[in-house]
Amino acid sequence: MARWGSADFRQLKRMQKKMEKLAQADFEKFCEQAAKELAARLLAKVIKRTPVDDGVLRRGWTAVSHAEAENGGNTNVKVYAESLNISKIGNVYEIEIINPVNYASYVEFGHRTANHAGWVNGRFMMTISENELDAQASKILDKKLAKFLGGVFGGD
Repeated sequence: MARWGSADFRQLKRMQKKMEKLAQADFEKFCEQAAKELAARLLAKVIKRTPVDDGVLRRGWTAVSHAEAENGGNTNVKVYAESLNISKIGNVYEIEIINPVNYASYVEFGHRTANHAGWVNGRFMMTISENELDAQASKILDKKLAKFLGGVFGGD
């Protein structure tokens, strides 16, 4: 009869426990938190880019927040993003960021002058902010995922 030797299965047992821990991890919550973080970053960028003028347009980015209403209008972007509703369509998590101020689209994309003789260029505060965040999103999500998986696979 042949001798095959001995095997130490302790590492496989540890790996099995880590895989069980991963299976129990709340990916839904992770995805929602990632979406909220990206929304907070987008809001921070777009608010910073929005012209101040009388301040109405800039404040409009957070005008629909429940958290802001409860705190008398004194919330930061992170708190506001945490209060946002997330919709999940298939595998896509979506947060809608709007500015309900009636002239926001004119500032964003441009408009004719009052006498219709000229054109005022748009500021593209949302468009530029979206493009910036899109370029950074994969790096942000990679770090967030590494931290999440580190919590699952980190210790024994």
